[in-house]
Amino acid sequence: MKYPKNYLEEIKLRLKVSQVVGKTVKLKRRGKEFIGLSPFTSEKTPSFTVSDEKGFYHCFSSGEHGNIFDFLMKTQSLKFGETVRQLASQAGMQPYKFTSFDLEKEKRYQTYKNILKDYSDHHHKLIFENNSAAIDYLKKRGISKETIVEFQIGFVPDNSDYYNYLSKKFSEQEILQTGLFYKNEKYNKFVNRFNSRIIFPIRNIVGDVIAFGGRIIQNKKTAKYINSPETEFYKKGRHIFNLDKAKSIPNQNQEVIIVEGYMDVISIYSSGIKNVVSNSGIALTENQINLIWKFFSYPIVCLDGDSSGQKAALRIAENLLPYIKENNKIGFVAMSKGMDPDDYIREKGKDSFAKLIESNLSIEEFVWRIYLNDLDRSDPFATTKFEKKFKNLCQSIKDQTLKKYILEHYLEKIRNLTPLQRFDRRKKIGSHRILNETKKIAVAKDHLTKEEIKEYSILYIIYNYPTIIAPRVEIFESINFSSKSLNNLKSELLSLISSGKFEKNNLPNLDEKHSDLIKDINQNSVIKNIFLKKGENQQIEMLNEILKELNEIKFSRKIDELENKLIKEFDEKSYSDLMQLKSQRNKE
Repeated sequence: MKYPKNYLEEIKLRLKVSQVVGKTVKLKRRGKEFIGLSPFTSEKTPSFTVSDEKGFYHCFSSGEHGNIFDFLMKTQSLKFGETVRQLASQAGMQPYKFTSFDLEKEKRYQTYKNILKDYSDHHHKLIFENNSAAIDYLKKRGISKETIVEFQIGFVPDNSDYYNYLSKKFSEQEILQTGLFYKNEKYNKFVNRFNSRIIFPIRNIVGDVIAFGGRIIQNKKTAKYINSPETEFYKKGRHIFNLDKAKSIPNQNQEVIIVEGYMDVISIYSSGIKNVVSNSGIALTENQINLIWKFFSYPIVCLDGDSSGQKAALRIAENLLPYIKENNKIGFVAMSKGMDPDDYIREKGKDSFAKLIESNLSIEEFVWRIYLNDLDRSDPFATTKFEKKFKNLCQSIKDQTLKKYILEHYLEKIRNLTPLQRFDRRKKIGSHRILNETKKIAVAKDHLTKEEIKEYSILYIIYNYPTIIAPRVEIFESINFSSKSLNNLKSELLSLISSGKFEKNNLPNLDEKHSDLIKDINQNSVIKNIFLKKGENQQIEMLNEILKELNEIKFSRKIDELENKLIKEFDEKSYSDLMQLKSQRNKE
């Protein structure tokens, strides 16, 4: 007996050729293809190529050519049935059984598919026939005629009688099993489920229409969006809207954007960003994410910016964290409140949306930030509960090595929730007052970063109080400021101080090239009013504290850079460097 074509096509779509061949042949990427030594001949120069995009391999030395089924049969001497079973298992699919039940099911599916195709084709034609309201609505949403055709968007008029047409070709039972109609018992009439709605065909990964989503366009007291009910051949948690198109788009970064609704997908797709799919407004399931990971290694969840959208995003993150791996990651984007992706791209444009997607957070960072928002850091019991929550969450991660690193990553962040640099409690109250006063320096001027504020304060002291700096010149020589201009000014000031060419608290005028910078420092250094009122010992103590705070800022920046790298790469070197840097900071 023959396997159904649909079953074989799904196996091919779920498995990349390089994924199957790579188990036998060591492959190296070359542009869009892969190359390796031929498994069919003995050769020293690679002549064997694999193309995932075209779905085949080709051996130039032997002339062998074929798909994943051909490769296994030729390299492992398997029969076709055995090959199908093996590849179906790799693809995460149930083995096909040639029982009378399965044959009947295949016949039912062919009928089901034909009914939905007729329904889709008919209502797609109707949208262009005197249905100006539907066309006007789509135009207002930025959807062109070309996009309407590409997605086969249709329109079901009120009081549609399409059931009568279908009943001439199919039985009542066959039609009702599709979920497209339901029976009104009161009037003994079959009602079109999508009356007065624009409809969006939902396809499986081989491109067959298996269900519909519908959007009302008139002001009626009914749900804005509805979906086909679940049927024998349509389970919401097993399908992804637009995956059939998105998987065929060349994508160097292996990214795909996951949004909630059909209009979000179509709006983003029509803007030119093609790698976009939808979970049809339901919680992203394990089945769905595993299906997406078959084609994309880094999906990015971009749900609506309202509270329900963000709560849904957190639930998705908590549910999917157990399944992430080195090559199966997931990111999250936080939308502006009250906006959905469709609104965002129509209001701000394609480029702004692309930048928003680039700013995505890894799944573990997204969870951290959401949880942190609700933490009362002053309550040790709350912090204890907070830590336990992350430990339990990490225990669910199936990849044991990754679990170790992410747990350590979270624990380190929890340890760093309170400031690392503290004054000893045995110090005088005056010392605490000095610390509090130096904290005021963190109040940033509009044009300065936190790091520059500290640097300005240090340069203000060097310029205006050289007698304090003179015994400590070596300390300041080793400090690397954040800009070339600040470093140049520091070097010239220290050179003058080292040469002794100054009177008490009075440096000679420097070159004009520094005059604007010195003026800016003297105007914007918030320490000057505090510093002036202190005695020399207190001034030195304040200077030391500013140096510590600047050092902490620089360490934090380096740590953030390494943490971001670790989040994206999860390699041991990044982790080792991060731990070493944190250990070094803790010793200071």
